[in-house]
Amino acid sequence: QVQLVESGGGLVQPGGSLRLSCAASGNGFSIVNAAWYRQAPGNQRELVASIFGSGTADYADSAKGRFTMSRDNTQNTVSLQMNSLKLEDTAVYYCNADLRRRADNTLRNYWGQGTQVTVSS
Repeated sequence: QVQLVESGGGLVQPGGSLRLSCAASGNGFSIVNAAWYRQAPGNQRELVASIFGSGTADYADSAKGRFTMSRDNTQNTVSLQMNSLKLEDTAVYYCNADLRRRADNTLRNYWGQGTQVTVSS
């Protein structure tokens, strides 16, 4: 059974940095496209950043210039480097990815369990 496992959340002061990682557990699966979403209390889940097979990344306006999404195909992971964090970045961050099962080349979308990011002084 494959899962997306997130790590790296925590408590940070405004202006600080955090790096989130998302790994596809289980053998025989590859991350094709991936994205980070976040959901703050009382808000809808929103897209923060996406990365495609080519390595090209897109960002929400709120993340541009501060967040960088990257991928490591050898480790089958994606990361989100978050700098200059603001109070309004506080949310649960979720990894979402299309995983290809190499055995039969099928594609399926998965969500991680979420990791809490709290920006507070």
